[in-house]
Amino acid sequence: MFVAQKGVTVDGHLYIEKAIGLGAVAIICEDFPEDKKEGVTYVDVADANVALAIMASNFYGNPSSKLPLIGITGTNGKTTIATLLYQLFKKAGYKVGLLSTVKVLVDETEFKATHTTPDSVAINSYLDKMIEAGVDYCFMEVSSHGIHQKRTEGLTFAGGIFTNLSHDHLDYHETFAEYRDVKKSFFDSLSKSAFVLTNIDDKNGEFMLQNTKAKKYSYAVKTLADYKAKVLEKQFSGTLLKINDTEVWTKLIGQFNAANLLAIYAAAELLGLEKLEILTIISQLENVSGRFEYVISDENVTAIVDYAHTPDALKNVLETINDIRTGNEKLYTVVGCGGNRDKTKRPKMAHIASQLSDQAIFTSDNPRAENPQTILEEMEVGVAAENYRKTLSILDRKQAIKTACKFSVSGDIILIAGKGHEDYQEVNGVRTHFNDLEEVTNCFSQLKNNL
Repeated sequence: MFVAQKGVTVDGHLYIEKAIGLGAVAIICEDFPEDKKEGVTYVDVADANVALAIMASNFYGNPSSKLPLIGITGTNGKTTIATLLYQLFKKAGYKVGLLSTVKVLVDETEFKATHTTPDSVAINSYLDKMIEAGVDYCFMEVSSHGIHQKRTEGLTFAGGIFTNLSHDHLDYHETFAEYRDVKKSFFDSLSKSAFVLTNIDDKNGEFMLQNTKAKKYSYAVKTLADYKAKVLEKQFSGTLLKINDTEVWTKLIGQFNAANLLAIYAAAELLGLEKLEILTIISQLENVSGRFEYVISDENVTAIVDYAHTPDALKNVLETINDIRTGNEKLYTVVGCGGNRDKTKRPKMAHIASQLSDQAIFTSDNPRAENPQTILEEMEVGVAAENYRKTLSILDRKQAIKTACKFSVSGDIILIAGKGHEDYQEVNGVRTHFNDLEEVTNCFSQLKNNL
């Protein structure tokens, strides 16, 4: 069977003839070809993506209906919440599945992730493996691309979590309103037996609830909600939180992680875990790969690697650092913007980095097919006149990280933002190995050896 999907850049209908030549005897399509072949069955559908998703679910025996599947969507926090929920339920003694940007886990068997939300055949294949492995719960990142391309159609979700909404993916979604509405459609599709947990600190939090049939719950750090958290104490080593009425120490840092941990606490309670057990495990949870991951050099320079690749995420991370630091040290931020992605966020990212750092070093992220120099120039436009002297542009990312390390002295902080957990850099369609944490660790070692 060949499903002719209309993609962003390529139309699968152009490959119907080739598919038949390779042995396809059934064609699922939105437009019938003029030349129909003998012995081939053609099925006309309104949306090939929906048809594929439902077929995939049926083919694997509707695995999502056989375990509680929780979808997490929003601009920032999806990976952290999904991964920490996986960790929490593992520590509570359950077999758990994870479908995330970083990795796919079928209990303890790992598969490499290629997209935030895999295609519908892959999703159902993984869920089927989870059923075979006896998995009790699955936590899944749900991206706006995945929702828009109907990859989650035909899935039965036991719950949905909304994190927040800010500037992202406007290269794909034409307007912010469309991006928001696509996210909302995920909650609209939940059944009345499911729950929806929404962050009402975000102005879009209540909007997500408007048409859902699911049971509604809210969480917030700044306003009244069903689940409430307050930051009592913050250090680079962790945060003291009050969740509802109970204090808990966590190794995670920052206001944004307070919201993430609150979402995790609420979801775990809604899924039936005991309050004390949840809080005990929260105190044991470790940082997610590439999310506020840090290393301290022998010279007492702290380097933080974070996936922050949107203006809002970068602002959150920098404000968190500035909130904890003494002010006697310098903060260096190494940041770039991806090629062939939303260009409108480039000047915003540069403005935030230069405004909230002592020194901002603009560099390459994943230039993809774009000229990296052009990306830097489009970033530099956002720098306010009073911040020019605090900025530097270094095209080579490795060199930019080295420069930040060389500038730093004891007590200083380096933030390397944008790529987080990624272990590659993509230039002109070619991926070469590159990992920010490895690079800064190597820099620290080299500087130590040169002393």
